[in-house]
Amino acid sequence: MGGRIVKAPETLSWGGYSGYFADPDGHLWELAHNPGFPLDDDGRIEIPA
Repeated sequence: MGGRIVKAPETLSWGGYSGYFADPDGHLWELAHNPGFPLDDDGRIEIPA
């Protein structure tokens, strides 16, 4: 739909993943995932203490 990948996703040193894309208007977005952060029943992150 007109977006473009700026930086392909990659595994990071902290064990998660991150990548960047630009939307059709040129705004930069980061997508990140940390598999170590569990989700509650509502899908919210539960950050370990």
